[in-house]
Amino acid sequence: MEDDGFLRHLYELKFVEAGFTVVQAEDGEQALEVIRERKPAAVLLDVELPKLSGIEVLRRLKADKATQAIPVVMLTNSSSVESIQGARAAGAADYLIKAHFLPSEVVTKVISYLS
Repeated sequence: MEDDGFLRHLYELKFVEAGFTVVQAEDGEQALEVIRERKPAAVLLDVELPKLSGIEVLRRLKADKATQAIPVVMLTNSSSVESIQGARAAGAADYLIKAHFLPSEVVTKVISYLS
């Protein structure tokens, strides 16, 4: 879930090209609702989201038996050690810094967690 509309659209295009169905959310609260309702195969989650942080969304997903097995890949511009450690401690499958990966590389990373 990405709070920037342009980036959400760009990632959606890349994932659709790879054969995925994409569901989006604009904030952390909406992300939790969508994930709990749809139970996606994987989740891309930004650290900095309106209403509820990505780390808090991750914690809640991993605390819920219905969603804890869903791989969550953090995709963010935040490279702070505390964000990275917090995401890993909360159960993130991976932590990717947007500036270091092309959208196609992000798709490849997510696919690797589905096998």
